[in-house]
Amino acid sequence: MAPIMQEAPEFRFDAASVLSLGRRDHQEDALATDFPIGADFGFAVLADGMGGHAAGDVASKIVVTEVFSELMFQSSDVDAMTSDIGEVLRNAAYAANECVRAHTESNPETDGMGSTLLAPVISNGKLYWISVGDSPLLLFRDGKLEQLNEDHSMAPQIDLMVAAGALTEDAAANHPDRNALTSVLFGDEIEAIDCRDDPFLLADGDVLIAASDGLQFLDDREIVAILKGNLAKPAATIARQLLDALENLDDPAQDNVSFAVIKVQTMVVDALSQLAAELVRASSDNSVDEPAAESLEDPEPVEYTPAKLAVRAAP
Repeated sequence: MAPIMQEAPEFRFDAASVLSLGRRDHQEDALATDFPIGADFGFAVLADGMGGHAAGDVASKIVVTEVFSELMFQSSDVDAMTSDIGEVLRNAAYAANECVRAHTESNPETDGMGSTLLAPVISNGKLYWISVGDSPLLLFRDGKLEQLNEDHSMAPQIDLMVAAGALTEDAAANHPDRNALTSVLFGDEIEAIDCRDDPFLLADGDVLIAASDGLQFLDDREIVAILKGNLAKPAATIARQLLDALENLDDPAQDNVSFAVIKVQTMVVDALSQLAAELVRASSDNSVDEPAAESLEDPEPVEYTPAKLAVRAAP
């Protein structure tokens, strides 16, 4: 008896991104994403700058440019890249940090500038990431929201003081050092890096949000409500709803906000049909002076978002 061809899930992504000024007078966030149509590989790079108008925006742009460029270069061979993804991501962060150092040495007036870094990489349903600072990588699954990456700020330590009874919740929420960063890319030694060497396995229906801390002006309950109410809708709708909720707060302290919403979807494709489709495409590519063969009918379509840099939203 001939072996039965197993059905294999294919992962696809619907992604949308937002970059907003908030209530600030200049933009210190930077964001770039690449999720090609129909591909099972993609990534985002986000940075939240610090150091004021003359430096924070420069630092975040340096970090995003360097890391995004390196990941684009490495992604020419996805298998090789993901087989050593931890080293690839760490080397990209070190290179970006070195570029920040070189810039401050050449431009002393920018001394002290720095940036967070958050770069999730997804390949065939496997999630990897690197993060430095307090930009959160959020996972919404089965109605629950959790932060996957480490928070390199004083907030976790302050929350531990609440758990130990040393601080009240109100005092912790308003602590002046709560948002102080404990690790950042600023051209010197990087105090802490959260880098995923082993994959976190994604599932159909997962929603990822890679964000700057400006998104956290919304509390988790508000984010969950938006996600629950829009799960069947495109990522662009979810992104718009999140941005609208921030704007509706009308908080005069609203920070710059940038985020990428990534919906994970699977398609089960019969392996034999998939092989036949690939043979048809190969035959079509190699044909000479013949009409192109019709491709086999695809499974139920899924909406995708083209690869792009961040979509800028009106402040």
